[in-house]
Amino acid sequence: MILYPVIRKLLDKRMVLASASPRRLEILSNAGFRFEVVPSRFKEKLSKASFSTPYAYAMETAKQKALEVASRMHQKDLRAPDIVIGADTIVVLKGSILEKPVDKADAYSMLSRLNGKEHCVFTGVAIVRCSSQGGKLHMDVSEFYEETRVQFSQLSEELLWDYIHSGEPMDKAGGYGIQALGGMLVEAIHGDFFNVVGFPLNQFCKKLSELYGPPRPEDLQWVQGHSTPTMHTFNTLGNVPGGGCSQGGAWWGHNCPQAQGRKDAKDSEHKPTVENMSPAAIIKIIDGFKICKVLLTACKIKLFDLLRDKGPLSVADVARNLDISEEGSGHLLDILVAFQLLNKTERGYSNTHLASLYLASDVEHSLHSFVVLHEDVIWPFFSHLEFAIREGVVQSRRILGVEVKDIYQELLYRTQEQKLQFIRAMRDHVKVDAPMVATAFDLSRFTSACDLGGSIGILAYELARQHPGLRVTVFDRPEVIEEVVHFQPDGPQTGQVSFMSGDFFNDTLPEADLYILSKILHTWPDDQAHRLLSRISSSCKPGGGVLVVELLLNEDKRKAQYAVLYSLCMMVLFRAKERTLNEYRSLLRTHGFTNVRGVCFGNLVDAVLATKA
Repeated sequence: MILYPVIRKLLDKRMVLASASPRRLEILSNAGFRFEVVPSRFKEKLSKASFSTPYAYAMETAKQKALEVASRMHQKDLRAPDIVIGADTIVVLKGSILEKPVDKADAYSMLSRLNGKEHCVFTGVAIVRCSSQGGKLHMDVSEFYEETRVQFSQLSEELLWDYIHSGEPMDKAGGYGIQALGGMLVEAIHGDFFNVVGFPLNQFCKKLSELYGPPRPEDLQWVQGHSTPTMHTFNTLGNVPGGGCSQGGAWWGHNCPQAQGRKDAKDSEHKPTVENMSPAAIIKIIDGFKICKVLLTACKIKLFDLLRDKGPLSVADVARNLDISEEGSGHLLDILVAFQLLNKTERGYSNTHLASLYLASDVEHSLHSFVVLHEDVIWPFFSHLEFAIREGVVQSRRILGVEVKDIYQELLYRTQEQKLQFIRAMRDHVKVDAPMVATAFDLSRFTSACDLGGSIGILAYELARQHPGLRVTVFDRPEVIEEVVHFQPDGPQTGQVSFMSGDFFNDTLPEADLYILSKILHTWPDDQAHRLLSRISSSCKPGGGVLVVELLLNEDKRKAQYAVLYSLCMMVLFRAKERTLNEYRSLLRTHGFTNVRGVCFGNLVDAVLATKA
């Protein structure tokens, strides 16, 4: 989503991918980019020994690929493209760079070295912005790298050779592809999944935002010599490797650099003072609740639906259609323009691409119901955060006037409309990442699955679509299952999905090879999580599995801001929490599940797969 505020600025740009990699093409295409593919002819024969770090080698290779394509296209057409993207992915084990194997013996040598060990995957990316004056080509290069740590399982020689004979390793750095059969070799990853596939999409989007978007508050520093903030200067992050702090779970193992000109105190020659250190980051946090409330209000009055159907509209038109004041309408519209959710022209106000995709109430990937859930349920609980922190209890008595034992039955499902609102919110939330979850692991050994608490089956239908041989049973409360008829999709996969009502803590669980817990365990404290996993373990046969879909905290809980914040939300609502991969590993191993592997998407959820011993 971080790309959409600048995507309209790229629509008139001619973008070229200087790579023949089908995986990079797929990643960028799925993100909504429009581009040409012109494979680079650069001979990848740089001396690795001449570079101080492996990632410096990857960045230089990526840059040379992009420069070669830009120069060749300029010579051929007398006009270069606006943007050329180069990328190079390498696998590094104990300082040694492993590139693509030359034959099966080389592939076996690589995979044997990786077997049972942790290694690093680096992708260097170069973004070359081109311009031409007087027939002369000018190129401005921005480059960065991304690092992901990958842990291989301890694998038998027979399994390694089976994988090599599949032919998959031969065109992949390090001799494996995590997105396909090679995923079965991987026990866990710490970092960006797409980086291992071949292109760090999240960091690339952030870099584009730096290059084509507006200044961010944290990149503004007060001009020295002014005790009063009367003037700002903007410092771009330039070529800082890995620039930009993570908002998701995909940034484990990285330090978050600050903007140039604002060094950390321990690295500065001068003691930080109000003259040389801006409070912008603190002000941004203070103001956070205000813009949140603006978005909640805009969704509640269905502003984005109105502008989708009738925009562009003037302030007066919006006020009249929504029956709100012109003064209030003007302020609301302008703040949404400032945060790039609306466009403003002489013709009036209209939705941006981001708002059109996610904020109208009835579009395919709408988050409208999820936003309204925050307004109606989560906002009141967070308004009593101080009491929740002090007392360590859910603040239902202060909010509802009574103690709540079952927050679903007594709050979320209290009325028919509230129940449907919650179901729609969870549908909208799950839809975003369901395709990534369904393809994160090789599930071909499973023929049946049971999605516990699977609601109306959004993830179940996606699993069925991606795995035609898999039959999925959705097991949820009777009051949820009775609403399924209102949400059933079309398509052949519907025949693979069935629904059964019950209580997964008390009723007999349906038989299945694979049990799925999507956004379930984070709503229960450890004692109840153990109780549920114990019941699943009793039903699951050896060789079966459990797929956990949750946000993963990083081990020291200092990064992955979204996951840390969501963990607090679970505490406020349920006295529960998000967990680290090692915490899930401990939970699962207690109940006989081994080979626990995690995949971090860096988005709204991550995934963990374990096998019953």
